[in-house]
Parts: sequence; structure tokens; C-alpha cells
Amino acid sequence: MSRPRRVCCIGDVHGYISKLQNLWKNLETHIGPSDFNSAIIIFLGDYCDRGPNTREVIDFLISLPTKYPNQKHVFLSGNHDLGFAAFVGVLPEPGGGLGFKEGWKQYEQNEEREGWFKGDGYEKMHLQGRRWGGKITVKFNAAKGTEYKGSIYDAAPTFESYGVAHGSADLVKAVPDHHKKFLADMLWVHEEDEVCVETNDGIKHCKLIAVHAGLERGKKVGEQLELLKAKDTRVPKVEALSGRKNVWDIPEVII
Repeated sequence: MSRPRRVCCIGDVHGYISKLQNLWKNLETHIGPSDFNSAIIIFLGDYCDRGPNTREVIDFLISLPTKYPNQKHVFLSGNHDLGFAAFVGVLPEPGGGLGFKEGWKQYEQNEEREGWFKGDGYEKMHLQGRRWGGKITVKFNAAKGTEYKGSIYDAAPTFESYGVAHGSADLVKAVPDHHKKFLADMLWVHEEDEVCVETNDGIKHCKLIAVHAGLERGKKVGEQLELLKAKDTRVPKVEALSGRKNVWDIPEVII
């Protein structure tokens, strides 16, 4: 009987290439080369912003399938990556003949404080792209005790990693096509069957549902998964990617 494949979930990288490289080496050491080389590696999103090396981080991630052909790699979108993808114009168009503008209305009371992007191309941009590339008027993030880095998403280091100033529409041209493809191809949710989990009662075979922030307890799981699999960009704020307390409690049906 063959050994089950190891499943490794890696959370927020946020533009720190050295930390990602160290984590990768430590992961191989911890689980051993054999299990590591055949592992299922699920990245949970938030590759960009805050740290200085977003471009290098994405290069690293793109290189993995070639360097580790026997691994399975899954790249999920976080809320920061969604904003990045929206800004460079690689999100799918909303269905039903609606434009992204429809999604602005629900949050327009925050536009001035958050300094939403109003440069070239903003008219056809998803709400999160405008927030991501904007220039927040409040400079101090009281919740975290730190200064904002450009926007409410702390996106300035991402712009700078591609050699352009924060909030510049030139980022669209500066991001190479293979990076845009990576951003466009990110999943919003991933399901993995037959994941083996060690318990006090022995090995249990489970289904893993991987998503950046979590699923909402008060909504039907099936409906949430359907929206996420479809990457429904009619939704201005994807709670499974950006929620807080509303996604901390696992829906009972999953437990």
C-alpha cells in the first residue's frame, strides 16, 4: 500500500522572499526529501504587499512546477492578490451584462477616506483594485499600530518591486505577462479529497477545503463554494478572501 501524499498549506507570504525560501528549505528538512518531493503544496494566498519582494516571490512560485515536477501545486488568491489582479486588469468580467461599477455603490462612503484609485483605467476596475492602488488619506493604521504603506492594502512595496511609484497606472505595463497569467489563474477555493489526518483514533480520510480567510458560518457551504469556484466578480467584497470574525467559526456541516 502506497504512502498517502503529504499535504502542506502555506499561508501569507506578503512579499518576503527570504522568509519564503527559508520556509521552503525547512519544510523539506522537516518532512523529508521523499515526502517533500511528492507533496501537495497549497499556497493560501497573499503573496504581495507589505514586504519588498513581491516580484521575486511570484517568480519563485511560478518556478515550482518545473523544479518540483512530482509535487502538486495549488495557488489560491488572497484578498491582497485579488486587489493586485483587479488593478492590472486580469479578473474575469462580471456576468449578467454588469460592469464593475455596480460593486462600488455599496462601499462608496469609504471612497474619500480610502483614497480609491482614479487614474487611467479606473472606470473599468473592480472595487478591490481601486482600493488596492489608491492612496489612503489616513496614514496610521490604529488597529495594527503601523503606518499604512501607500494604500489600505499596504500595496506600495508591490508597485516598487516592479519599478514604479505607488498608485501609478504604469504598473499594468510593468508587470510581465507571465505574472499576469499567474494572477489570472489563481483559484478562490480548492477541494482535495482523501487527505489523511492523524488522530487519536488512527488515520482518518477527509476532504480538505482550502480558502484564504474562511467560509461564513451563517451561509450554506454549497452556495459559498459555487460562488468561489465561479470566481464571481459581481461580488465587490469576497468574504471568503477578506472576512474577519464572520469567517473565524467553521460551519458546522464541515466539522
